[in-house]
Amino acid sequence: MNTIEEEAPLGRRRRRRYSVEFKAQVVAACQGPGVSLAAIALHHKLNANLLRRWVEQAERNDCVLVARGDISAPSVAAPAFVPLPLETRTARAAEIRVEVRRADQSITVSWPTSEAAQCAAWLREWLA
Repeated sequence: MNTIEEEAPLGRRRRRRYSVEFKAQVVAACQGPGVSLAAIALHHKLNANLLRRWVEQAERNDCVLVARGDISAPSVAAPAFVPLPLETRTARAAEIRVEVRRADQSITVSWPTSEAAQCAAWLREWLA
């Protein structure tokens, strides 16, 4: 498939121009999850920076990169912010927990975080 609209004359190097259909096809290939832009650029013999610019333009809708048959297709913008519910901490999670193991024995001490200074003093005294 020839992706270049016009061929450069021999002896002089000219800027390559790509068809809108080709740009749309390559940008569409970049839209999948986990797709490497650099790999797609190498596959199509493009500069990765050029491909990144095409993708950014397509996302901003500066340059409409759709195939001529798909001009009526609406573009759906991704939401800018998606709220996520967060769990509230329970009273049990707000504690200091010290576990000491020696040979086959284990001691676990739970202390409220509101009494952290007293816990530190007890621990210093116990370890001395």
